[in-house]
Amino acid sequence: MSDPSTFYPPPNPGDTLKRVLVIKLGALGDFMQALGAMRVVRATHPSARITLLTTEPFEAFAKACPYFDIVEADGRPRDIKGRADLIRRLRSAGYDMVYDFQNNDRTAQYFAGLTGKKPLWSGAANGASHQHRNANRAMMHNFDRLAEQLLHAGLSPKPPGDPTGWIIGQDLAPSVEWVRPAFRDPPRFQPEFFNLYGPYMLLIPGSSADHPEKRWPGDRFAQIAKWVADAGITPVILGTKAEAEVGNQIMKFEPRAKSVIGRTDLFQLATLSQRAVLAIGGDTGPMHLAAAARAPGVCLFAQEWTDTMASDLHSVHNPQTRLGRAAPRGGPMIVLYAASLDALSVDDVKYAALGMNVLPPNIARPEPKPPPEPEPADEVTGDAVPPSESGAELAPGPDS
Repeated sequence: MSDPSTFYPPPNPGDTLKRVLVIKLGALGDFMQALGAMRVVRATHPSARITLLTTEPFEAFAKACPYFDIVEADGRPRDIKGRADLIRRLRSAGYDMVYDFQNNDRTAQYFAGLTGKKPLWSGAANGASHQHRNANRAMMHNFDRLAEQLLHAGLSPKPPGDPTGWIIGQDLAPSVEWVRPAFRDPPRFQPEFFNLYGPYMLLIPGSSADHPEKRWPGDRFAQIAKWVADAGITPVILGTKAEAEVGNQIMKFEPRAKSVIGRTDLFQLATLSQRAVLAIGGDTGPMHLAAAARAPGVCLFAQEWTDTMASDLHSVHNPQTRLGRAAPRGGPMIVLYAASLDALSVDDVKYAALGMNVLPPNIARPEPKPPPEPEPADEVTGDAVPPSESGAELAPGPDS
């Protein structure tokens, strides 16, 4: 964080404002990770009319959220005319203060387009009244960056239990506890709505098709499904229609699994996560939502980690790595990482899941790994030959 002895942010007007705008356009994981900061804005300006500028995938979710009075879902226009129309609307709305939690070139242009008397603005945009002044802000975990942005907006952490503040590194973690009360906990939020009776575990196999290194092979998810089903836990497969093929692969291998792929909205993802024994998945939005619901989880993260990186950065959780900037927080979470997820074995994930201490005692333990065989000796010198020269393959060990 910036040195507080050299930077004093301007005061925050607090509960004197009438109109406040929050900007968060996406994506799903980033939106979920911003929920804690959104809660602080609501608590800071309880009398204000707070508008959220977002995008269509989050419109229904945000309209039910208690942090906003108005939700506008056209925050990412596709052409120049749409952008100009949006800026004119923002200008005419007469906002007293804006909290930009997206902080990209697009939202900086929105700020620049607000000619005349600009509203107070919390964000990274040059010229903002409450600018987040940290040149290394991109090298921070999302939660830490949002906490520092709020500090630079003139807010401050408060003691535990004070709803108007937060505890740095803790209370900015998101929460979806408001979901059930917002709808009076209807039947569609219950596990029985999906024919789930008894304990169940979430499998979240999806990830970006543009990054195959971030996908754990479907047959390994299938083996995990069989492993927990044998212990009396129903494996539940989550995802969009894009994950239908891997979902079918898992169910063909393990018929006791249940697929709800394409059948859940964000509210149902949240409420299913709240009552799950465990969630296992990759670096994808639903895993961040599961973390916000406080589900215990094992997150599989594609993260290169070389000897040079270890020497320079010391910890894979250093924010100069993607894992250090974006790993899920919220519920108890173990993160396994490898440069490509196919390097993580089924046993790696089983050991991590067992480490959460949430699985039944009767679940099968992985077979102990046999001790490594002695390396072959060179026939001439008697020296050991490195595996690459002997033709053997190095087996990946668990990274956590």
